[in-house]
Amino acid sequence: MKAMIFAAGLGTRLKPLTDDRPKAMVEVNGKPLIQHIIEKLTANGFDEIIVNVHHFAEQIIDFLRENNNFGIRIEISDERGMLLETGGGIKKAAHFFDDRKPFLVHNVDIFSNADLRELYNHHIESSSAATLLVSNRKSSRNLLFNDDMRLCGWLNNTTGETKPKGEEIDASKFKHLAFSGIHIFSPSLFAEMEKWDGKFSIIDFYLSAMKANKIIGYEHDDLKLIDVGKIENLKQASDFLKGI
Repeated sequence: MKAMIFAAGLGTRLKPLTDDRPKAMVEVNGKPLIQHIIEKLTANGFDEIIVNVHHFAEQIIDFLRENNNFGIRIEISDERGMLLETGGGIKKAAHFFDDRKPFLVHNVDIFSNADLRELYNHHIESSSAATLLVSNRKSSRNLLFNDDMRLCGWLNNTTGETKPKGEEIDASKFKHLAFSGIHIFSPSLFAEMEKWDGKFSIIDFYLSAMKANKIIGYEHDDLKLIDVGKIENLKQASDFLKGI
């Protein structure tokens, strides 16, 4: 199975650690974040991975080469010329997914106890265009789902802003769930991406595509998750890994 790791971010929330390294090379328990995610993916059956790079890209490239790509196929999607955000990053890497099978997308700074193979199988069984791993946890922003767990909108809990823009959305009518940064993407959606250029958010893309395509949320039983892209969470990450 194939996967993509988002490792191109600037890591601003991890400064000053990212002043001389990419976020993906910040260590927890003596291992860079990217190694933790690769090991998580391979343990769940993903053996072909593409990694996007931008900030201190050569450090990630060298690390993977020095470790013989951890014995699997790993390719680089080079965004050093322009950081493309999450949606643009997937579009640039489209050539890697030439088998036309769904693939998993995973942020490099997310640790979780999620069963990624189970998530993938649920996506296949539901015949969805995309499946987003979500949970009921406190967040400044939520995705909105109906009773069938189809994506219906987005809400900023601080400002009350909703998306898609220009549409009236009564957020009280929907389930409010937080996105994990882990999702399954079906290549059939690449046709929808043709009209999107440059850098763009994958969430904005999903919100534009949700009416014509089945985009669903998946609530993992007892999901435990930590965002290690925040400096204050790094100290907790070691204990978190011991507990999952």
